[in-house]
Amino acid sequence: MRRLSIVLTTLLLGSCSPGLDPAALVDPFIGSAGTGHVFVGANVPWGLVQLGPTNLAEGWAWCSGYNRSDSTILGFSHTHLSGTGMTDLCDITVMPVVGDGFAYARGRSDDPLSGPFSTFRHETESCSPGFYGVDLDRYGIHVELTATIHAGLHRYIFPASDRAAVLFDMENGSWNNDLTGWHLEAEGDRKIRGYRRSTVWADRGFSSQDGEVVYFEAEFSCPFDSFELFADGRYGRANFTTTSGQEILLKVGISCVDAAGAAANLAAELPGWDFEAVRSEARSAWNRELSRMEIHSADPVHRKIAYTSLYHALFFPSVFSDVDGRYNGGDGQIYRADGFTYYTNFSFWDTYRAHMPLYSILFPERYADMARSLIMMADHQGIVPVWPMMGIETTCMIGNPGIPVLADAVLKGFLSDEEALQAYQAMRRSALEPGRWQDLRMRYGFIPADIDPPQSVAYECEYALADAAVARVADRLGFEEDAAYFRKRSHSWTHLFDSQTGFIRPRHADGSWVEPFDPLCVDFGNGYCEGNAWQYSFLVPHDVDTLSTLFGGKEALLARLDSLFAMPSTFTGMSADCTGMIGQYVHGNEPGHQIIYLYSMLGAPRKAAALGREVLSTLYSALPEGMCGNEDMGQMSAWYLLSSMGLYQVEPAGGCYWLGGPMPGRTILHFPDGKSFTVSCKGEGTRYQWNGRTLSEPCLSYADIRAGGVLEVD
Repeated sequence: MRRLSIVLTTLLLGSCSPGLDPAALVDPFIGSAGTGHVFVGANVPWGLVQLGPTNLAEGWAWCSGYNRSDSTILGFSHTHLSGTGMTDLCDITVMPVVGDGFAYARGRSDDPLSGPFSTFRHETESCSPGFYGVDLDRYGIHVELTATIHAGLHRYIFPASDRAAVLFDMENGSWNNDLTGWHLEAEGDRKIRGYRRSTVWADRGFSSQDGEVVYFEAEFSCPFDSFELFADGRYGRANFTTTSGQEILLKVGISCVDAAGAAANLAAELPGWDFEAVRSEARSAWNRELSRMEIHSADPVHRKIAYTSLYHALFFPSVFSDVDGRYNGGDGQIYRADGFTYYTNFSFWDTYRAHMPLYSILFPERYADMARSLIMMADHQGIVPVWPMMGIETTCMIGNPGIPVLADAVLKGFLSDEEALQAYQAMRRSALEPGRWQDLRMRYGFIPADIDPPQSVAYECEYALADAAVARVADRLGFEEDAAYFRKRSHSWTHLFDSQTGFIRPRHADGSWVEPFDPLCVDFGNGYCEGNAWQYSFLVPHDVDTLSTLFGGKEALLARLDSLFAMPSTFTGMSADCTGMIGQYVHGNEPGHQIIYLYSMLGAPRKAAALGREVLSTLYSALPEGMCGNEDMGQMSAWYLLSSMGLYQVEPAGGCYWLGGPMPGRTILHFPDGKSFTVSCKGEGTRYQWNGRTLSEPCLSYADIRAGGVLEVD
């Protein structure tokens, strides 16, 4: 049935867009330099395998393992992150080499004998959806990579040598990676298997297991001469005698369940050795998904950025269940996803804002399974996930950012009645969990800055908007008392609103304000998270009417918004996370991503349109440095895509999509049920017509969009 669904979807999309090859418009190197931190390599949409180069260098610029500024390759790893501000993964690293005499260690770029790394030139490097290729200058080896969901296929072209080899490196992962366990063994003269266990970001969290574990099964297209272990078994070396131009293929399947899962995934997804066929299918997989958005524009740069943004937005979350449905629950137990696909790697603090709302429109069948995954995670770990990586709850970042996503799925009708009740119970349980400073809210009505948390305001605002999401679901399901309780608690941020300064700011338990107060200060201990008082004073997307009342009315709030964008773009304290500035608006970081659309909510859509187009045209580009902040697992790209259609879901859970200024041209979204949604923009005005009817308010409901129709903007 699932295969039939895929075929029907392909036929529908093909009929809408004959000959469309959006993969040709993607530039995977956009965002690979500067602060973008995007993954560069071979993968398929939502693939667990992200197979690509890992540079020798380490540090914040290499959070994905790769930075365009680098010219060294440590090896080709099968897992990577994309756009995060922390490091992890880069598991199961493989490196083809010629010769020996080097140390079996990571090495240093100033000493070739210190490790098996190689230099490369960007002139010989190529990347397109589903493919990566490069020449390793040190060894004269040409490398090509492609991938499936759970497996990677390598093609190496060797020079003549009696000391050619392929190294399996269990020692090295991402920056700061702590190896806690490993195993390597050969079976016969073609197969290598093992596992790598490590901790960095995906540590224990709520889990009883010691970090993440990745099992692998590898098979060569020809027999190796011998297999040797080095450095206490952390390196394995499969030796070959090669002739000039000899091609050796290697396929590697991975699983986070067990060795049998890795072998089964490999057998199911890569049964043969036809590299070009696998590469072609990977590209077809990308075109199937990219074709859901059909972009017509006279601006080729916009089309390139838009299709690349959609490409980047489909890297994560990752399919985590094996081909037999089994997955690691992160609690030391193995489960089976029954009738759905289980996902992991959700950067919710970033992605609840635009990435997941985009998915709910464009990939409804995926969104439903993602919501089911969250319900299962809450079962395994006790709370709705905050930032699950490789099945392990990291509790990274602030608030309850998974709750708005799960609530959104309920409110938009993605779940059955039974599933919706399960989801609500998980959300309620999480919202009442006293950990992570929620006990302070329940005791004082807000989080006091002098008790403990250095980011008290940020936590308060995030918890409040999550409470509003719980209240909306409680209303929907008929839990009236719960709805009243959580609705009241969703206004908790008002205790931190200072009417004298007009800022939401840190407060002591006794009610006094924290002094001194600098609204421009960006620092870990200033009450905020990766921002300052200017951005966080607008982080109440669920409660804009109350914010307006506290400011003295809509006009006063509009004036305050004007001030935000007119302020100097300066900070005090640490400001590395605050990039992409228009006044005190910070596009390079997520807490302010909804701010522009507050203008539309307050009756001034022209200002929203003008500012939205300014961000689209000045803070994104088609260069490797083309992102003004971290990509953050698809959020920055999703903001671009939604805003280029003039849409943004300001209220995180089930809210309408407020309208701004689309990019000139026409964008058509093709849905799996055959319906389509079109945005046609002829100018820079804000006259909105929906199916020929002038809208009285600049917004569309989710139901309107999914029912299909035409939004005309002029």
